[in-house]
Amino acid sequence: MPGPPPAVAATRVAVRRMLASLPTGTVLVACSGGPDSMALAAAVAFEAPRQGRAAGAVVVDHGLQEDSAAVAAQAADSCLRLGLAPVEVRSVKVATGSGGPGPEAAARAARYDALTAAATDSGAVRVLLGHTRDDQAEQVLLGLARGSGTRSLAGMPRTRGLFARPLLDLPRAVTTAACAAQDLTVWEDPHNLDRRYARVRAREAVAATEAALGPGVAAALARSAGLLAADAEALDQWAGRVVADLGGSPWTLATLGPVAELPVAVRRRVWRMLASAHGSRGGDLSAVHLDALDRLLSDWRGQGPVSLPGGLSAQRAAGILRIGPHRPASSG
Repeated sequence: MPGPPPAVAATRVAVRRMLASLPTGTVLVACSGGPDSMALAAAVAFEAPRQGRAAGAVVVDHGLQEDSAAVAAQAADSCLRLGLAPVEVRSVKVATGSGGPGPEAAARAARYDALTAAATDSGAVRVLLGHTRDDQAEQVLLGLARGSGTRSLAGMPRTRGLFARPLLDLPRAVTTAACAAQDLTVWEDPHNLDRRYARVRAREAVAATEAALGPGVAAALARSAGLLAADAEALDQWAGRVVADLGGSPWTLATLGPVAELPVAVRRRVWRMLASAHGSRGGDLSAVHLDALDRLLSDWRGQGPVSLPGGLSAQRAAGILRIGPHRPASSG
C-alpha cells in the first residue's frame, strides 16, 4: 500500500518527533489558516491520536483586516474538520497608536498573549507554531540587519517555555505542497506582500540572495542559527554560574575582580543578568548600556552613573559598584 505524498510524510514525521518529546497532555495548534499552520494542523490531527494525545487548535483574530473574522472562522472550521478539538477563535486588540511598538511587534505581542491564555484555560502543555526553515532564515537576516548579538542571531528556538515549533527544519515549499496534496483550503495573508513590514522585505532579500548566490542560502542561515543557539546557551550558562556566585548588589571591587578576567562575551551576559535581577528588563538593555556597565569595572575614569531601563542606574563609588536607585557618585 503506497504511503502519503513526500511532503505530507515530512510534516507528519516532524510532528511525530516533536510530540514524542513533549510532556503528557493536550497540545494546541496555533492556526492562522495559512499554508504553514494548516499543514501543521493536519499533521497534528493525524499524529496526536496515534500517541494517545488530545490536540486542539486556537485561531487568533487580530482584527487588522476587514474580513479577519471570516478568515478566522474559516480556519477554525478547517481545524474542526481535520479532527482537532477543542477549537476556538480568540479576538485581540492590537495597539497601533503612535509612541508604542510597531504594528508587527504589537500584533505579535497580542497573539502570544492570546495563545498563552488559551493554553492556560484549556490546560494544554504546549502550543505548536507553524514556523518553517524559511521563517528562521528571515529571522536571522533581520538580526543581522539590526547588528544584534549571538542570542538574536540564534533565531527562533525549537522549544521555549510553552511554545514549540515542529516544522522548523522544513522549507516553506514542503508545507505548501503538503496542503495541496491534502486538498486543504488555505488563506494567503495579503500582509505577506506588504513591503511596509520588515519580515516581507527580509523574505524578498533571502530570495534575491539565493538568486544571486544560488540555492541553499535559507538553509545555511537556518543552520547558522542552530550553531549560534548552542554557543549562546553555553555562554549564558557560564554567565549564570558567575552571577550565582556574586549574589546581590552592591558588590565590592574585590568581589568583582574575577569578572574583569572573563571574556567580554561572558561579561556582557553577566551585566545583563545582574541588571535584570534588579528590575531592569534584560531585553531592553542595548549595546550602549552594556558597554557603559562594563567600563565601570574595566575602564574606570571616575564616570558618573549609568542610566538603565526601568528607572534604575548603576554607579561606582568608594570601591563599590551598585545597581539600584540613583545615588550621588564619588571617587572610586
